[in-house]
Amino acid sequence: MAFLLRRGAAVAARSLRAAAASSASTSIHRLRTAGSLGAARELPTTQLFLLETRRGFAKGKKSKNDSRGDTVESAAPDIGPTVKSAATAQMETAVVALSRELSKLRTGRASPGMLDHIMVETADVKVGLNRIAVVSVLDSHTLSVMPYDPSTMKSIENAIVSSPLGINPTPDGNRIIAPIPPLTKETMQALCKVVTKSAEDFKQSIRRARQKALDTIKKSSSSMPKDDIKRLEKEVEEMTKKFIKSAEDMCKAKEKEISGS
Repeated sequence: MAFLLRRGAAVAARSLRAAAASSASTSIHRLRTAGSLGAARELPTTQLFLLETRRGFAKGKKSKNDSRGDTVESAAPDIGPTVKSAATAQMETAVVALSRELSKLRTGRASPGMLDHIMVETADVKVGLNRIAVVSVLDSHTLSVMPYDPSTMKSIENAIVSSPLGINPTPDGNRIIAPIPPLTKETMQALCKVVTKSAEDFKQSIRRARQKALDTIKKSSSSMPKDDIKRLEKEVEEMTKKFIKSAEDMCKAKEKEISGS
């Protein structure tokens, strides 16, 4: 009788263990399927703690990766080419304008460009002499003016006489002969002063272009490395020196042309 009681107790114990294992398996399965905290409450406290710890670790790792992505900064644009291009264009414009002004000054030698600034009035419209006639050099002291339209000869002759060059042209068939009178000492000195003033005026234009470039660099200095700022400023300074020297060389050549040396 005692043997039968012990056997029955063993069978009952095995049945209880099997039922407990089946219940735990079912709970875990429902947790994985539902993925909710409601299902997790069916687990023992220890298993729930481990599960929440793993979830928190995963969330923290993702957040760290996201924060790294947010700190990526885009590189600042390179303003160097734009600044140098704008400054070069402005300085070249100043040098070209200086050359045009110097060509208007009369010297002791004949030059086709010395008549370019003369305006001729034809049919109530003023046009540049070089647009309605071809000017060429006959010798070192004589110019030839050949109008495209012979009917404009008288208007061209009057415009040359009215100019401050001191030239007295004479008609010669379909062309006009314009002898260039020699310069007096006083006239040479006056013209050299004009050249000096023109040189200084246009060098100031070059310096203004330089200052504008440096101001642009200064405004962008907060987003540029210090080495790049210094390099760009040095390049602008070298560019300025080059154009100022070009203007000075042009003026020196014009002074020699005026003095005949």
